Amino acid sequence: MKKPNPLLEDLKPLLPTIAANAARAEQDRQVPAENIALLKGIGLHRAFQPKLYGGLEISLPEFADCIAALAGACASTAWAMSLLCTHSHQLAMFPARLQEEIWGTDRDATASSSIAPFGRIEEVEGGLLFSGEMGWSSGSDHAEWAIVGCRRANAEGTQDYCFAVLPRSDYVIRDDWHAAGMKGSGTKTLLIDKAFVPEYRIQKAKDMMEGKSAGFGLYPDSKVFYSPYRPYFASGFSTVSLGVAERMLQAFREDRQPRARLHRRRGWRSHPRIDAPGRVHPPGGRRAGLSRKNLAGARRPQRPPPVPQPRDPGVLAHQPGLCGEDVHPGRGSPVRSRGWHRLVRGQRDAAPVARLAHDRRPCHTDYDVCAQILGRELMGLEPDPSMV
Repeated sequence: MKKPNPLLEDLKPLLPTIAANAARAEQDRQVPAENIALLKGIGLHRAFQPKLYGGLEISLPEFADCIAALAGACASTAWAMSLLCTHSHQLAMFPARLQEEIWGTDRDATASSSIAPFGRIEEVEGGLLFSGEMGWSSGSDHAEWAIVGCRRANAEGTQDYCFAVLPRSDYVIRDDWHAAGMKGSGTKTLLIDKAFVPEYRIQKAKDMMEGKSAGFGLYPDSKVFYSPYRPYFASGFSTVSLGVAERMLQAFREDRQPRARLHRRRGWRSHPRIDAPGRVHPPGGRRAGLSRKNLAGARRPQRPPPVPQPRDPGVLAHQPGLCGEDVHPGRGSPVRSRGWHRLVRGQRDAAPVARLAHDRRPCHTDYDVCAQILGRELMGLEPDPSMV
């Protein structure tokens, strides 16, 4: 029997209002403040926040069910909110000092991100000066902090891929998100000019994958913080895709069933192109794509392996593309029923979800990269640090 999901039950009554706000999200090119307030009202933003600060520390499958349901109402809201949620898991791997700085006075605080290592840095005493135009920061309008990426020289003469955390006062948001789909995600650019980042706000990506970050072991009773950051960070990409696909299937049925009955004697050619329905509803559902092995490992107080479950990132990477490619409104009568607008919006959102996942966060949802991670592991080669 499936375990009850109280957060999902709290979410369901909010979905009609969030769906009604979808057009406003597209018009404003950001998630409506009302949506964020509603979702914070049920504590969704605390899904992966430490219990010490009022967090829920729920499981990935429970979170996936919530985000997929939310994507059925508004893909843009689900995309932005899922990242605001999963970033808390990442922040919990930073030192306790940073976590206290973020949540000690504001337990509702969240962070957006721009983790591609495009930041320009200058080493100074006690930390570094960070500059750059950090693009694709979804949900940034509603975040109090930002996680940004850079490469930092190490003692071995190479560079470490690192994350730095900045408060909202250290950057300006450039309103440059003009897209055909996912318009309401507010995926804007952060402008940073020589912001000082102290050492305690900097962590290596590799350490976050191998249980060596400063926050590892801070919560010995937790069932989520012994896992690497990547499965949690990337989990929303697949589930938003699934939610959009499920929404389109439902809207299609509502739109076409009356006409299907009307024209059944002449044959019915108006159908969605779903090459493999099992791609949307695979055995085990979206839970299968979220790595039972990784989830089990997260419950044990031990360091994860250097390349944790390489097959699982591949599943996460493949799902957005499958849903983006395989669900289409189809052909049929020009009559616009009440479900038609949802089909059209779903079609606009489906492909951009896959492209955002692929282009903006390539190490997590680029299937080619994930396939290389798996290939190196199978051949007994050392992990490529550029693919962490």
